[in-house]
Amino acid sequence: MSRNIVGYARVSTRGQSLDSQVDALVAAGAVRVFQEYASGATQARARWKDCLDYLQPGNVLLVADLTRLGRSTSDLADIVTVLGQRGIGFRSLAEPWLDTTSAHGKLIFDMFASLAEYERSRLSERTKAGLAAAKARGRLGGRPRSMTPGKLETARQLRNEGKTLKETAERLSISVSSLTRALSKNDVPEVPPAAA
Repeated sequence: MSRNIVGYARVSTRGQSLDSQVDALVAAGAVRVFQEYASGATQARARWKDCLDYLQPGNVLLVADLTRLGRSTSDLADIVTVLGQRGIGFRSLAEPWLDTTSAHGKLIFDMFASLAEYERSRLSERTKAGLAAAKARGRLGGRPRSMTPGKLETARQLRNEGKTLKETAERLSISVSSLTRALSKNDVPEVPPAAA
């Protein structure tokens, strides 16, 4: 089995530099480094997908620190678990205790993954308890809808007057996607595409 080290470096914006991460990963033996400019909060990370596609059994994924890879403890645990199932090791330069290529590191990762599972379970329990308490008080759970019946009626009027989706959404202080979803559910005739 090959033990090629593949690096992944990420910063949130193009205004930030990847140089220090890339230099550290190359110095640690990375033969290739995938570089990403994307927020950790977004799932749409094209270079991360490319990195996953590139990794082969026997490779080791190397990051400068855990914050460059996942959004939460459970997210990181899921990523490292999937890598392990594919026969890919994982190491973090800033967290040397997390090295799944060694027995000691694997043991620590298993504890880390157990804590992440516990975190997920507790979050689920708290959510269910909150929804039950709200239901007992006669309220339904969940985030309040941005599109009220009054806003929907106003949206219909604005669209019939020829306002674009963007203009209508701005006027109602809602997102274009919320507006589009509400209008499509209520079968409101759309203004011809030239006006949208």
